[in-house]
Amino acid sequence: LYVLENPIPNQPANNAPRVEKDAYSKHKDDSNDVTCLMLATMESELQKQFEEVEAYEMIKQLKEMFQEQARQERYLTTKALNSCKMTPGTSVSAHVLKMKGYFDQLEKLGAPVSHDLATDMILASLTSDYDQFVMNFNMHNMEKSINELHGMLKKVYF
Repeated sequence: LYVLENPIPNQPANNAPRVEKDAYSKHKDDSNDVTCLMLATMESELQKQFEEVEAYEMIKQLKEMFQEQARQERYLTTKALNSCKMTPGTSVSAHVLKMKGYFDQLEKLGAPVSHDLATDMILASLTSDYDQFVMNFNMHNMEKSINELHGMLKKVYF
């Protein structure tokens, strides 16, 4: 991890202490190992682009390349989540799982949704058939996980 977070230091002078020389050699060797591993796991087009680049610089460039893509994916996921409303007559289970998928995706993208907000978003997205359930849930100030809420909603029959 330190290889990805810190560039290889400048090579120490010939008269530098042995500790500095050893630290430099270790960093350089570790960087080489990580660079090889990174290149081995890349698609061939990216491999060609990074053949002469060490791990620290490679990870910097990859972050720059894919940061915009991740931002766009986060935006689209948030947009889909915000417009997610249960359609009357459809499965509440499928609806909750769909929303949970959006929450999981946002977490993977570095934008996790708090438990309370996720619960509120699920409850607010339900059809009016669930109004009594939502009122009871909120009146009793229930603290349930998303999976527990999902289970409770599956038990409500119309």
